[in-house]
Amino acid sequence: MSTFTTADGTEIFFKDWGSGQPILFSHGWPLSGDAWDAQMLFFLDKGYRVIAHDRRGHGRSAQPADGNDMDTYADDLAALIEHLDLHDVILVGHSTGGGEVAHYIGRHGNDRVAKAVLVGAVPPLMLKTDDNPEGTPIDAFDGIRAGVAGNRSQFYQDLTTPFYGFNRDGAEVSQGLRDSFWSMGMQGSIVGQYACIHEFSEVDYTADLKAITVPVLVIHGDDDQIVPIDAAGRKSAKIIADARLEVIAGAPHGLAQTIPDRFNALVLDFIGGAA
Repeated sequence: MSTFTTADGTEIFFKDWGSGQPILFSHGWPLSGDAWDAQMLFFLDKGYRVIAHDRRGHGRSAQPADGNDMDTYADDLAALIEHLDLHDVILVGHSTGGGEVAHYIGRHGNDRVAKAVLVGAVPPLMLKTDDNPEGTPIDAFDGIRAGVAGNRSQFYQDLTTPFYGFNRDGAEVSQGLRDSFWSMGMQGSIVGQYACIHEFSEVDYTADLKAITVPVLVIHGDDDQIVPIDAAGRKSAKIIADARLEVIAGAPHGLAQTIPDRFNALVLDFIGGAA
């Protein structure tokens, strides 16, 4: 098991396979690096070095009471990149992980980054405000907090339905995906996961998106029931200086897991084919 320790003494778990140009994957809430299994296997086979970490408070990483905020998540990502001495890295972030990728660049710069992919990502801002009327009302996020605090086991089981679009007509429900989501969620810390709700819902990443100078692929399903495309993907693609938006018709939030072949092909084309 590979781990490193951050400056504040938090042990972060990561997987690091292969050689070649590195691709570093940042997972969504409340999951772990295992959410990227289909991508890790695919891009490893294409000759890339593939890396995925478990965010603090998630998966197999340590579960501190402090530091469960986006500034620290971005600093942890920077520490991992420096620990592995990564250069010309391709950053891929899903949902909260997309916020982590954007905030890493906004906080630590573009120097080590070649390209980035944001999929179903939370930037620029999920919360509905006067300036962001397309956002989600605070009541929805308060409901997530109540679900996690009250019975997160049942809440995570129920969340898989909209997350993967299993409530749509004709959807093929995968019990394996539901079980995997629940297992990853329950492996993490309720303290860290509860705190992270604020970070994916109420943090404004607009300045981070403006700071990105590398090419970015924005992938978003137009049936994303968790992070609505009009408040997220479409806006991010307009803010980022060099962005390409790929809208996948009918795709849910967890599209990298429900349609991995299509997702992987889009990313492979964007980063330039096999290494």
